[in-house]
Amino acid sequence: MKRILVVDDSPVVRSFHTNILKMSGFKADGACDGIDALEKALTTPYHLILCDINMPNMDGITFIRQFREQDEHAPIIILTTQEDEVHKEKGYKAGANLYLVKPVKPKKLILHIQLLLKIGD
Repeated sequence: MKRILVVDDSPVVRSFHTNILKMSGFKADGACDGIDALEKALTTPYHLILCDINMPNMDGITFIRQFREQDEHAPIIILTTQEDEVHKEKGYKAGANLYLVKPVKPKKLILHIQLLLKIGD
């Protein structure tokens, strides 16, 4: 079973995405900010990470940069409300594989995850 880490400071958003993943057959854990996510990602291997950008303590871009120093392979999807090109560019330069703007329909999110993890229907 593929394990995914959902990084978002909003408990509601984190729970929503975690539930979507679990209903789609993934094991999903949550982290409330970049520091929490880094601690979890360095102790538990994840197949994919969903990450918001705007979070307290450590933002998503900083988390991605630091995570990429440890793991070059796990795909990272940025899932944020930031639509501008500046944030997109920062996200991709930090090491994200995909940049999606919230809200994302659950089916579309799962499809992107399956494609990144090379999972067929």
